[in-house]
Amino acid sequence: MTAYRIASIPGDGIGVDVTVEAHKVLDRAAARFGFSLEWTEFDWSCERYAQLGSMMPDDGVEQLSAFDGILLGAVGFPGVPDHVSLWGLLIPLRRAFQQYVNLRPVRLLPGTTSVLAGRKAEELELVIVRENSEGEYSAIGGRHNAGRPDEFVLQESVFTRVGVERIIRYAFELARTRSSRVCSATKSNGLIHSMPFWDEIFAEVAAGYPDVHSEQMHVDALAARMVQAPDRLDVIVGSNLFGDILSDLAAAITGGLGMAPSGNINPSGEHPSMFEAVHGSAPDIAGQGIANPVAQILAAAMLVEHLGETVAAQAIRTAVDRVLDDGRVRTPDLGGTDSTERLGTAVAETLG
Repeated sequence: MTAYRIASIPGDGIGVDVTVEAHKVLDRAAARFGFSLEWTEFDWSCERYAQLGSMMPDDGVEQLSAFDGILLGAVGFPGVPDHVSLWGLLIPLRRAFQQYVNLRPVRLLPGTTSVLAGRKAEELELVIVRENSEGEYSAIGGRHNAGRPDEFVLQESVFTRVGVERIIRYAFELARTRSSRVCSATKSNGLIHSMPFWDEIFAEVAAGYPDVHSEQMHVDALAARMVQAPDRLDVIVGSNLFGDILSDLAAAITGGLGMAPSGNINPSGEHPSMFEAVHGSAPDIAGQGIANPVAQILAAAMLVEHLGETVAAQAIRTAVDRVLDDGRVRTPDLGGTDSTERLGTAVAETLG
């Protein structure tokens, strides 16, 4: 029996609530499909920051490096600025483990309704490949003349040939396993250096994939297409900022952030990859047992798929689909009255 070492970081708010259910589902899948999971939980969170002044210990990266995968809950809590929680935990882990791919599969799940009138499930199924380690999310810059009338800030973006080429190539390789269509998000009419550079590399990579249909769109026009004609899109590749915004839009048109998983992928397997729900920590409903655990369960499915347990991953997704399609167990955000625990248990029981 293959045993996988998994680090669990429940985080804050409903991250704790939904991670419990993801554990439950993964343990059931492991028992059914003949592998085991060895869980180690870390209390790295905004609560830890409030007590100790740091989101994680100085050797946090070293502690996690020996694990096969990481399941991360939502992070964030009132009183701790978002940039503190983000730059104190998530971004350092992404960069230390070279998780340069943020993968966000997006689909309209059975039993749920899109905010786009008349759209069917087969018209709302795509994936966003977001560059995850450089781009607009850079610490380079600074604030000057603070408090004076001439106060100003500088915020630099970083685009390297290696970084841009590898994320675009990943998107093309992924497209070959799907419908062989890639659309690049750009804004080269406004960003005079970074986006023309991105476009040039996109064209270079596309030339090596004559079997894949490629196009590029300005990000604002692409956002409009996602709403008006989502069936014309499949694999979208974008920079850190553009991919971040578009993936939340995609989640919104397919049932909401409570249904959307994501993965921070190290494609080489040299370092662990990390999986999480797209939604935030929602401290206003934390501990009430009403959060939707579907996104975290689907993130857990991505985790075991990345580990090579593809049959188990598909079984988890199928179980989620069946429970939602049946409609008898629903959390309040889905129009029901059931608890987080009840929905998680229903998915686990459906696995068999």
